[in-house]
Amino acid sequence: MLGLKSFGRRCVLQSQAVSCVRASSTSSGDTSGLKARLAEIIPAKQAEVKAFRKEFGATKIGDVSVEMAYGGMRGIKGMVCETSVLDADEGIRFRGYSIPECQKMLPRAPGHETDGEPLPEGLFWLLMTGEVPTVDQVRALSQEWASRASVPPHVVSLVNNLPSSLHPMSQFACAIAALQSESRFAQAYTEGVHKTTYWQHCYEDAMDLIAKLPTVASLIYQVMYKDGNVTPIDSNLDWSGNFANMLGYRDSQFHELMRLYLTIHSDHEGGNVSAHTCHLVGSALSDPYLSFSASMCGLAGPLHGLANQEVLVWLSEMQSKLGASPTDGDVAQYVKDTLKAGRVVPGYGHAVLRKTDPRYTCQREFAQKHLPDDALFDLVSRVYQVVPPILTEGGRVKNPWPNVDAHSGCLLQHYGMKEMQYYTVLFGVSRALGVLASLVWDRALGLPIERPKSMSTEGLKKLVNANNN
Repeated sequence: MLGLKSFGRRCVLQSQAVSCVRASSTSSGDTSGLKARLAEIIPAKQAEVKAFRKEFGATKIGDVSVEMAYGGMRGIKGMVCETSVLDADEGIRFRGYSIPECQKMLPRAPGHETDGEPLPEGLFWLLMTGEVPTVDQVRALSQEWASRASVPPHVVSLVNNLPSSLHPMSQFACAIAALQSESRFAQAYTEGVHKTTYWQHCYEDAMDLIAKLPTVASLIYQVMYKDGNVTPIDSNLDWSGNFANMLGYRDSQFHELMRLYLTIHSDHEGGNVSAHTCHLVGSALSDPYLSFSASMCGLAGPLHGLANQEVLVWLSEMQSKLGASPTDGDVAQYVKDTLKAGRVVPGYGHAVLRKTDPRYTCQREFAQKHLPDDALFDLVSRVYQVVPPILTEGGRVKNPWPNVDAHSGCLLQHYGMKEMQYYTVLFGVSRALGVLASLVWDRALGLPIERPKSMSTEGLKKLVNANNN
């Protein structure tokens, strides 16, 4: 039972949180012009897809092996994702643009126009439309999200009354599901709107949800680790800057890190667990709140978004054993001991990539620029030099190179965010940009409920005549 002292503190926290999250009112006005631009683009894309399916719908695009059926459907071409494509050798491309290209061409925050990181708002516009936005369009999107950022009191109450022992990602998924009370898609569907308008209501939910996520995520952080007080939204600040402020970080470099982090973690084509889950649940016409909550349950898994936490745990264990200044030989032996113990080296390898993850590379470049003498960054760099040759020996893995999770934690640690369990929540806030943009396009293209065919082992044996052999 909750003690009176604890209960009283939670009431104070709830009062503080409600006052801050009500600072902005929810708006459905298309003040950024993004919805209007989509309304211009979508009919042509619908016609293109319709004609393509009519002419080539029966054309085979690949074969499926028994191993694919048992092996997580790796390599099966079985779904459509318009927002990004992952190439095994080049890495992720957002609407055809690489991460370095996005860093150069997407608008940056005021005061960082020449040397800053891209604003996630710009990437979202790109993912939605396939077009590089102007500075004015990005500024307008920042302001529109600020106007939609309010969180209803029942969600604040929920977060304040969840047990502190509950993982931040579990709290995040709960809070997102509770926000479903605000769903315009669910209301419109209940009212019987025509299916050709589904994308419009899905869009409104996506915009509202993306706007509210930093507030929800910050409330979880403040209640779990701080005093429960969340800074009000500043309508003149960008999405990442507001998020950093609400988390309690005022360092301009941390703001820049958030802009980079929230941009590069946003999308990784449609087959990864979080993206596929959002698409799958959404295909049942579950609204974006329910779809994204399910997506976050997938992201919370140790083989997906939770991996960044595991990297830091592994590095911390290494530091404890080897001391502050290990040699390359010490690190190499520790890596070999990890593998001999039947464990994997966290942060290395990827289901698709066959080179160093470009998301790792841009984080490394950020560290070289802003924290070159950081001890944990030095260790991460040593691991980068040591691990690939060891993993290559004997053909242990197809991809011995680091992925995005191998680097993000050390940057957050440098700026004082030590709460490792919380890191995947940051990942989740970012991932909303990609999966919700894709969800809007799913509804715009009228994609049906997903229902692949499953087989039993006996059925597969009959299919390939295994019993006859």
